[in-house]
Amino acid sequence: MEALSCKRSKQTSSLPPSAQSIRCLGCQTLHSLSTATGDAARSTTQEFRLDISKKKTEAKDLCRSLRRKLPFNTTTPPPQNTPCASLRGEPRPGRRALVCGVSYKKQKHELKGSALDVSKMSALLLDNFRFPQESVLVLAEEDGHPPPTRENIEEGLRWLVRGIRPGDSLVFYFSGHGKRQREEVAGDEIDGFDETICPVDFEENGMIVDNFINRAIVRPLVPGVTLHAIIDSCHSGTILDLPYVCDARGEWEDNSPPSGAYKGTKGGKAICFSACEDFQLAADTTLFSSDKEMTGAMTITFINAIKESQERNEKISYKGIMDAMRHSIKQAGKSGGIFAGIRRRFHRRILQVLTLSFMKILDCFPQFSCGFLVIDFQDPLLSSTEKFNTSTHFSL
Repeated sequence: MEALSCKRSKQTSSLPPSAQSIRCLGCQTLHSLSTATGDAARSTTQEFRLDISKKKTEAKDLCRSLRRKLPFNTTTPPPQNTPCASLRGEPRPGRRALVCGVSYKKQKHELKGSALDVSKMSALLLDNFRFPQESVLVLAEEDGHPPPTRENIEEGLRWLVRGIRPGDSLVFYFSGHGKRQREEVAGDEIDGFDETICPVDFEENGMIVDNFINRAIVRPLVPGVTLHAIIDSCHSGTILDLPYVCDARGEWEDNSPPSGAYKGTKGGKAICFSACEDFQLAADTTLFSSDKEMTGAMTITFINAIKESQERNEKISYKGIMDAMRHSIKQAGKSGGIFAGIRRRFHRRILQVLTLSFMKILDCFPQFSCGFLVIDFQDPLLSSTEKFNTSTHFSL
């Protein structure tokens, strides 16, 4: 209801919508209301209401702006295109991914590129391959994610394959340190060594061995389910213990254990992109960044190969990704070294035998460091549970 103020008593009285006159309750003066006066009063009231509405809108906009700047919690929805799967939650069918990045903060093993690796790989999955944000689980030391401890990574691997069904597409990504150790089971490895990945607490709680990874996410794969692993760590060549590896010519070689142990699936398919061979190191570098940001050489060349093909509206094959990665790393000056020529001439298994022979020498002469065994170039490797045409278009 509108109001009118008496000039004599200064008292405000309510103004009924159809009133022609009004008596002031203070001085008892009868005021006649002309149409102009009524219109003016009503106009003033409407302007006041519009001003209040504007202030309310401005206040709401301010609140929304402040919420965007604050870290979200379980009671508020996450920002768009931010991974938000829960380690203890039930994964959704379809596409899902476990993305792990270990920086080893405040440790002597600290890595500078893992945090950015996680960010870039998550963006690739969400933006380029349309993974639902509720289906991407990130373990990292940054941004409030669950830490990449051994317990969490192992639980994350179990989460990745929980309740899988035909048609599901799974991704396991890891950026961090990798090591080698004497094989747990005799005859399980061609070169006599298991490959491992290192959680943030590996010095206290141990590493995660390739045998466990194979049992956790390869063996459970049922028909119609495909797993892609992308592992950016040292000695990661056969980190999933897959029975076939693909050389630079696109030819498949048998990597089955000498013991005859089964390392395959229940009918599904597993494919692994590794940063380097089992006997090599993987690099963190700024060479692929115009902003001199530190990233894993394997991660950034993998992502660039896919994005560049998409920008050209072209599909890229598995071989195309591997060729692009190798070319980029070579151009950046990461190839070469005293063993470069040997690898071009010799079969991969011969190199493994050479490595094993060197290790036997070290058993006799432990005073020598095994550092000289590392071939000083990085050569990405593709492995799989089955042979396939690497000219096949890559998709997730």
